[in-house]
Parts: sequence; C-alpha cells; structure tokens
Amino acid sequence: MNTALFPGSFDPVTAGHLDIVERAAAIFDRVIVCVMVNAEKHPMFSLEERLRFLRDSIAHIPNASADACGGLLVDFARQHDARTLVKGARGCADFENELQMAQINRGLWPALDTVILPAKSEHLHISSTMVREMLRYRQPLDRCVPAGGLAAIRSAAEGKV
Repeated sequence: MNTALFPGSFDPVTAGHLDIVERAAAIFDRVIVCVMVNAEKHPMFSLEERLRFLRDSIAHIPNASADACGGLLVDFARQHDARTLVKGARGCADFENELQMAQINRGLWPALDTVILPAKSEHLHISSTMVREMLRYRQPLDRCVPAGGLAAIRSAAEGKV
C-alpha cells in the first residue's frame, strides 16, 4: 500500500489544506493527515480540537485519516510505512521552506520523499493565521474553511477570541 503523510499544525484546517488532502488521496492509496505538536508554537486550538476539525473535514474521503504526531515526523513515517510526505505551497517562500525541510527529512531517512503540490489560485491567500484573524473579528469563513469543520471551528473559537 502506497501511504503518504500530509503534516502540519492545522490550527485550524483550511480549504487549501482540504484541497491538498483530496488531491493527495487521488494519487496515493492512503493519506494520513498528521497534526504536528510543536512545543514552540502556541496554537489557538487544542490538539484534540484540531483532530476533530480535520476528521469532520475529511470524512468524505475514504482513504484519508487524521492522527497526531508529537515526535519526529520521520519516526512517524517509519511507524506507518509512509515513504512520501505531501506538502502544499502557496508561493516561492513556501516552496523554499518545504524544499529545505525535504532535504532535512531525506537526510534523516533517505527512503522518504517529499511531493510539493502547488495551491490552487483560489486558495493562495488562505492561511490558518488569516482564518484565526477572521475568527477574532467574526468574519465569514465559508470560502476559507471546509464545510465539514466550519461549525465545530466556530463553536470552539467562541471562548478563545
């Protein structure tokens, strides 16, 4: 089985993230959306909330699942027999960052490749940071957040903004 990981903080999941999952699911037998735990970041949403938002958002994709990774991504990939990381890039800066991370990961495990999927034009401006700002100012999120996770994200944000 050809398994790919799509890692990120997903704080929260966006329409652009969902697009990458759907496209990766069309390429790979199985896609695990991997919510990374980064001690240096202070997410708005808890790990459990982010996993719930993702699971609600990808429920329609039969070969996709969501899990958490609190350690090294390369170790998680080995444990799940995943030989490919899928990343999205909205522009040159994202591509350069992902290229650097791909080199680091490949140095840690030479069998691990990274595939970078360019964002669709309608998602170029969407980021989790932008969605958090829109939540703070109670702006519409219909085009920025997957429909499956929208209600849960709005509800969870109520006490945080």
